[in-house]
Amino acid sequence: MSLPPGFLDELRTRLSIGQVVGRKVMWDARKSNQGKGDLWSPCPFHHEKTASFHVDDRKGYYYCFGCHAKGDAISFVRETENVGFMEAVQILAAEAGMPMPERDPQAQEKADRRTLLADVMEQAVQHFRLQLKTGAASDARAYLERRGLDPAAQERWEIGFAPDAWQGLWDALKGKGVEDDLILGAGLAKPSQKGGKPYDTFRGRIMFPIRDARGRCIAFGGRAMDPNDNAKYLNSPETELFDKGRSLYNHGPARTAAGKGQPLIVAEGYMDVIALAEHGFGAAVAPLGTAVTEHQLAMLWRIADEPIIALDGDKAGLRAAMRLIDLALPALEAGKSLRFALMPDGQDPDDLLKAQGAGALQKLLDGAMPMVRLLWQRETEGRVFDSPERKAALDKALRDKIKLIADPSIRQHYGQEIKDLRWELFRTARPSAPKQSGGGRFTGRGWQNAPQPAMPSTKSSVLATAAGEAATDHLREAVILASLIVTPDVVTEFESGLESLPCHDQTHAHLRDLILRHGLDGAEVLRDKILSALGPDALDNLLNARHVAITPSIRTPGDADMARMTVAEELAKLSAARGLDDEIADAVQDLEGVADEGVTWRLRQAAAAAASATRSAQEDSAEYETGDNGARVSRQERDAFAALMDQISFSKPGR
Repeated sequence: MSLPPGFLDELRTRLSIGQVVGRKVMWDARKSNQGKGDLWSPCPFHHEKTASFHVDDRKGYYYCFGCHAKGDAISFVRETENVGFMEAVQILAAEAGMPMPERDPQAQEKADRRTLLADVMEQAVQHFRLQLKTGAASDARAYLERRGLDPAAQERWEIGFAPDAWQGLWDALKGKGVEDDLILGAGLAKPSQKGGKPYDTFRGRIMFPIRDARGRCIAFGGRAMDPNDNAKYLNSPETELFDKGRSLYNHGPARTAAGKGQPLIVAEGYMDVIALAEHGFGAAVAPLGTAVTEHQLAMLWRIADEPIIALDGDKAGLRAAMRLIDLALPALEAGKSLRFALMPDGQDPDDLLKAQGAGALQKLLDGAMPMVRLLWQRETEGRVFDSPERKAALDKALRDKIKLIADPSIRQHYGQEIKDLRWELFRTARPSAPKQSGGGRFTGRGWQNAPQPAMPSTKSSVLATAAGEAATDHLREAVILASLIVTPDVVTEFESGLESLPCHDQTHAHLRDLILRHGLDGAEVLRDKILSALGPDALDNLLNARHVAITPSIRTPGDADMARMTVAEELAKLSAARGLDDEIADAVQDLEGVADEGVTWRLRQAAAAAASATRSAQEDSAEYETGDNGARVSRQERDAFAALMDQISFSKPGR
């Protein structure tokens, strides 16, 4: 089977030999420079301990300085897979997404046709360049000079002009003996729908040649001179030479510049690329009239590991960036990502360079944000997360996006980064722990930090001497925190309750925050984070405290069901206790001189609710008795409530 001459060139262009070889070797991290495609490893063809096997990913070749093996991706697959030439081509073509050409006796003829089409395109380049020097192109030259392109720059970029004539290029090519089907096949003319002579595709436009990685002109982009033209920019139609979803403007020169260490910049249009290159940013490319495609993304990553997307600072530019994120997430690999440099609002790279110069653009490139940050910005910007439902919706949206990432290591790192960003967003909204020095209390209306003066009727009540109740809450907090530390798999189920947990000391508050931030990373990572932040004593004191150590969920670390039951129960108890405190505090404020049985009823109901919530299977039933409303009330709570009633003087008018 014969292959078209252009097929192997296209195959080598689409493939990264570094990826092909990388499946068989481990790169030497000290000698390799992946950003420049300079890769070293021990040779896969002979046994050695040193890294003498060199891969030049830019040029597409390998060479071993030990055994002198050398070749390209095809020869590497042949040698390592023990297959023939054609089978190696088939393997690589499948990887590159290229269908193998069918057996065709006219394959050579088709290849010859592509060569002829490329020759016609070169003739068109020269024709348009000549037209730019004519009197009809005076407005076009003036426009280019206003855009900062002097005659020398126009020559460097081979910019031309298509006069506003129906058959200008057609007649010129026909005068050189070019056949009709080649002019039409190159996309330079269109057949008349009225049976007349074909007419030029480009008329009244400034012309930008589009070349492939090998330097062949495969298409044109035309910028309309008429401001009322429906299409400001017009690309060649797709042809045997041109597939716009697999092509990049300035591909070849950008690849060379990136190989010399320049950052790869992806802009939106021809003028942005030209402006960037003219200001020293030679590794600049642009997609051709569409959003970046999957194939173009693969091409970008073959040039550089982290292309910088420099999009216009308007809504359309931001939308394009967001679409690119969704395209890139499933294809992320270790070391392969995108960064985003968003231009100031209303400006493109060309505008910024003219207004502020290369230094301003370099500053933006240096501060280009990682893709995960732009993903977070997309899901959070302009939104308010003031309810559990909205927070849950954010979590779901982000989880759905992270699930798209195929690489498990990258997926884990994205999850951690999102968790940190979520922490930063919500931590300021979380109520602070009450200070040990007094001064704050939690009510149903929120945190009140101003000290509240004690009322005469309550100065000697159990509310003022309830150190035992605070200690009980502290013990419950300890059980909750310890249970989640030894079984962090259930943290996500209790995030809301944990976020609102008003810890009674700073150590508990620190532990709570560390659990929220690192719980999903696993017990080992969480412990390391706690040890690093608080030292060994904090964790030892928590887990070895007697009331904690005897808790079943602590004795059986990793038992999700036991941890889930314990945490849910203790959170319910704390919630009920806080509810009782709120009712008592509100009632005391109501009892300034006048009260009635309604207040007494409210307090009894709150006490009964607290008692109901504090029941557990582990507590001795003898510690409880039945209240007036049928609820089981602990003796401690009954005595506390009775003492409270004794110390509150009820007096109705007339008594």
